[in-house]
Amino acid sequence: MSEIDILSFGETMAMLVAEQTGDLAKVEQFHKRIAGADSNVAIGLSRLGFNVAWLSRVGNDSLGRFVVETLIKEGLDCSHVEVDKNHPTGFQFKSRNDDGSDPQVEYFRRGSAASHLSPHSINDNLLSARHLHATGIPPALSASAREMSVELMTRMRAAGRSVSFDPNLRPSLWASEAEMIREINRLAALAHWVLPGLSEGRLLSGFDDPADIAAFYLDQGAEAVAIKLGPEGAYYRTQLDQGFVAGVPVTKVVDTVGAGDGFAVGMISALLEHQSFAEAVQRANWIGSRAVQSRGDMEGLPSRLELTAEFASRLAPTGERISHVGASLLAKKPA
Repeated sequence: MSEIDILSFGETMAMLVAEQTGDLAKVEQFHKRIAGADSNVAIGLSRLGFNVAWLSRVGNDSLGRFVVETLIKEGLDCSHVEVDKNHPTGFQFKSRNDDGSDPQVEYFRRGSAASHLSPHSINDNLLSARHLHATGIPPALSASAREMSVELMTRMRAAGRSVSFDPNLRPSLWASEAEMIREINRLAALAHWVLPGLSEGRLLSGFDDPADIAAFYLDQGAEAVAIKLGPEGAYYRTQLDQGFVAGVPVTKVVDTVGAGDGFAVGMISALLEHQSFAEAVQRANWIGSRAVQSRGDMEGLPSRLELTAEFASRLAPTGERISHVGASLLAKKPA
């Protein structure tokens, strides 16, 4: 196994995507793909040339083989994916919407193989990765998967590795909203880079303003926070800097699913390449805009060649894209 740049983990499901618009009950033709926020990010980073290891469990079934084979074709190291003989691979149905609205998604994942992830799934060899990307989905699957998330994030941060965290809230998977907020914030406190959407940040922190949401996570131990604002772009804040980065105009939104995962791909890749946080958000906005212009969760994620060509030919210099907050504010530690 090659040296691991990035470790990602979670549940990747088979996804049956409707070929026609309308009520899923009336659709007769579907196209088989894969779905999983964690693996979307892993695929995006692999396409940019990073060595990415994927930690998960799949069932001993055709859907599990389809998931693993698809991820291997995308360049992921799946040698640590366990095959569970007793529990199935999760799957979902996804509607087709041609008006840019969020599609209808129905999940069939309760008791899935991935929900049986646990601290025993962690192989010490994986802890040599430079970076860990975590989301709020695995801890929502089961108590054992939650324990694994906490242990992985704790051990990686203690080892001096960088850790990113996207809340990716799935309220239907939690026993209560209060539990979800408590557990997600506990995990966010273990990360260096926290990447919530605005509505997520408001629910999790209790604050409305992006600056206050970011300060909430900085006070808990994060080094930097980037808050996704949809078409408007994103707001970022570190202990020394903060600002808004304009969104990338899109002619037509085809599929909104995966935009946040594309944003994470941009953030992680740029920061691991030692770009500034503002530059990372700029890249993240662009990759997110790519995602919403393609049908499918990860089909629009760019290759390294496409990324290089786009930034060389189209994006304006950082100073023209980023609105910085006044220097007097930046000199103060966020409250």
